[in-house]
Amino acid sequence: MILSISGVVLLGIICFLFFKKDGLKASHALVCALFGFYLAGTAIAPSITAGGQSLASLLGGIKF
Repeated sequence: MILSISGVVLLGIICFLFFKKDGLKASHALVCALFGFYLAGTAIAPSITAGGQSLASLLGGIKF
């Protein structure tokens, strides 16, 4: 568990640096996809899913 969380943190930092410094390129997108894949396997995944669903519901309820 500690090893997978360390990997998630490392990939998250790398993704953040890619966005800040170079913009997103194809190789950077691959690292970000790996970050998402490993993040989905952590204990925080259900909270992220619930937050995404809440945000989608909020945006879906906006009437123009």
